[in-house]
Amino acid sequence: MEHQKTPMLELRDIHKSFGDVEVLKGISAEIDKGELLTFVGPSGCGKTTLLRIVGGFTPLNSGQVILDGEDIGALPPNMRNTKMVFQSYALFPHMTVAKNIGFGLKLKKWPRNKIDSRVEELLSLVHMEGLGDRTIDRISGGQQQRVALARALALEPKVLLLDEPLSNLDANLRVVMREEIRNIQERIGITTIFVTHDQYEAMSISDRLLVLNDGVIQQIGSPVEIYEQPANEFIAGFVGYVNFLEGKIESIDKEMKIKYVSTAYGNLELNHNQGDDEQKYDEILLVIRPETLSLSADQAGKQANTFHGVIESFMYAGSLVKYTVKVEDREMIVDQYNPKDATKFQRGDKITITVPRTTHALKK
Repeated sequence: MEHQKTPMLELRDIHKSFGDVEVLKGISAEIDKGELLTFVGPSGCGKTTLLRIVGGFTPLNSGQVILDGEDIGALPPNMRNTKMVFQSYALFPHMTVAKNIGFGLKLKKWPRNKIDSRVEELLSLVHMEGLGDRTIDRISGGQQQRVALARALALEPKVLLLDEPLSNLDANLRVVMREEIRNIQERIGITTIFVTHDQYEAMSISDRLLVLNDGVIQQIGSPVEIYEQPANEFIAGFVGYVNFLEGKIESIDKEMKIKYVSTAYGNLELNHNQGDDEQKYDEILLVIRPETLSLSADQAGKQANTFHGVIESFMYAGSLVKYTVKVEDREMIVDQYNPKDATKFQRGDKITITVPRTTHALKK
């Protein structure tokens, strides 16, 4: 008989208010051992507050934080088997790289030889061999981020907490360090919670995302699930560009797995998946990603799943052309990748947009 897998961290009905403002409104989630889960959402949604509650830096009003089966909600940060990497890194400028990394070990009264051995191991892990004698002001921002990460990992915490650790780095270095953090996390298999306001960063680094808005979980899922099957309009609009289009289900052919949808700009045939609870005459909101649309020269007559429009503007960015297309009284965004091998359209060109049958629909 299989035993149910026990999560490394459980959040049970977490509530938090600051004065009269309720910041977290009953947060419940489970984080598996070795998983990298990212809290993401707009500014003020409660993601950093939730992270600080897990780390013990902010007290909760009610609820439970269960770490590996133990309720740690009332314990101070130093009594929890978690470690935080702060946005500012919080390194000691008067200490060397090695002393910063070994600081927690020294507080735990580890023998000097064991500290030195562990520090060398961590320097190797973050690719900073030979830099242990450098002072913090003599290393780059990316290296400081690595030192902060190594220091947090020194005592082998059960959960690593990362509070927007890449926000102080330039764009190119952010991408490099994002990959480095993910590589290290996978190599040592540590359960990690990452906080960012950058949805693209969250998508690229995470096993799963927990999307917050106004103190409420909107959806928890893999990057693919969040992007391709958003649970609501907020999720769809928050992650990536999107064209929203209202429609109504005119009929459903369950045998052919097709739903026939009417819109103000033409009729569509879309996939109807087993388990969908949509009914005939339901009003729906179509979530149409710009990269899923295709453009062609204007075709006479009306083909299935097509709209007619006019190119209003375009932005060429090498690997991508982003077109704005006027379809009657509305604008639609269409992304055309690898434009070198595609037809190039100009302002004023009449075109046909083809909408894929796989377009995601939300019940209104």
